[in-house]
Amino acid sequence: MFGEIFGAWVAVFLTLAIFSFLYKDNPFYKIAEHIFVGVSAGYWTSMFFWTQIQPNLFGRLWPSTQYSDGFWYGIYNFFGMISSSIFPEGGIDKGHDMHLIYLIPFALGIMMLLSLFKKLSWFARWGIAYTVGMAAGLRAYGYLNSNVLGQIRGTIIPLANSDLPMFSLLGASHFNNLVILVGTVTGLLYFFFSKEHTGNFGKVTRVGIYFLMISFGASFGFAVMGRISLLIGRFVDLITYSGAQYHHATLWLLVIIVGLLGYSAFNDKGNPETEL
Repeated sequence: MFGEIFGAWVAVFLTLAIFSFLYKDNPFYKIAEHIFVGVSAGYWTSMFFWTQIQPNLFGRLWPSTQYSDGFWYGIYNFFGMISSSIFPEGGIDKGHDMHLIYLIPFALGIMMLLSLFKKLSWFARWGIAYTVGMAAGLRAYGYLNSNVLGQIRGTIIPLANSDLPMFSLLGASHFNNLVILVGTVTGLLYFFFSKEHTGNFGKVTRVGIYFLMISFGASFGFAVMGRISLLIGRFVDLITYSGAQYHHATLWLLVIIVGLLGYSAFNDKGNPETEL
């Protein structure tokens, strides 16, 4: 019960501290910001290690083996003494075979960690260069396949098909296919800058602008609705934690934070440095 109440007070404090930024940048907001960044960094570091590095890297360098003696058995015991949870006795059983080629990314990862040491920080350039180059290549292929080829395939639609209805809100129809065709052509013509957008050509490109604005507006509205849903969730929690079972955490912390901010503003009043 104590843990639940303590967690509620912490949640309320962090929520109100983030909302305090609406007044101005203040120590409460900075505390919540630093806690959020630190906890997020620690959480994702742990998640990436146990879901990626330990099974996919160490699991291929020190996989589980049926041999109970020899050189690799000694390696397993050595790393097992360091951490039996990371390097269990007998190897890491993740269904991988041994692939010594993974010594290369292992070495590059160690080089990146050497950036913490000033004299050896130049080693990190090799690891960063490999990571950036590999990520750029994979991302380029992914974006080409999804954003370019996928968009092209989505615009290759039949305009005359007796199996399609005239109108449909959810599926394909003659009207929907016509809208996609007109929006795609006019939107592409808007970005055709070799010809001045005047006359009939300008009227066509103006239609493309309307389609682009509708698309951007829908995307922005979707993002806003997502943020509003998060805001509603925080308000629901604040209302819940204001109850007697949580010792009125929301009310007490709201009074404390507002009181301290008001006291700070009163002390800073008339100070030229703080007013600037």
